[in-house]
Amino acid sequence: MGWTIAWLLWLAAFLVIEGAAFISRRAGASLSEHCWSWFRVHKGWGKPSIAIPRVLLVVFLAWLLLHLGFGWLTT
Repeated sequence: MGWTIAWLLWLAAFLVIEGAAFISRRAGASLSEHCWSWFRVHKGWGKPSIAIPRVLLVVFLAWLLLHLGFGWLTT
């Protein structure tokens, strides 16, 4: 039960932070905009320093989709 409460609190905190960012409409406030900045999404693919982290992000997100959505790729 403790883990469930911890995860629900984490989810609630995320929703509060993301909701506040959405309501504020300030540029760079949302998680999406932070990720775009961190992974230089609007910079093109030219350099390995841009392409490699972005590819790793896509691999992680693919794993997350398969893991959470279908229960695949578990330990």
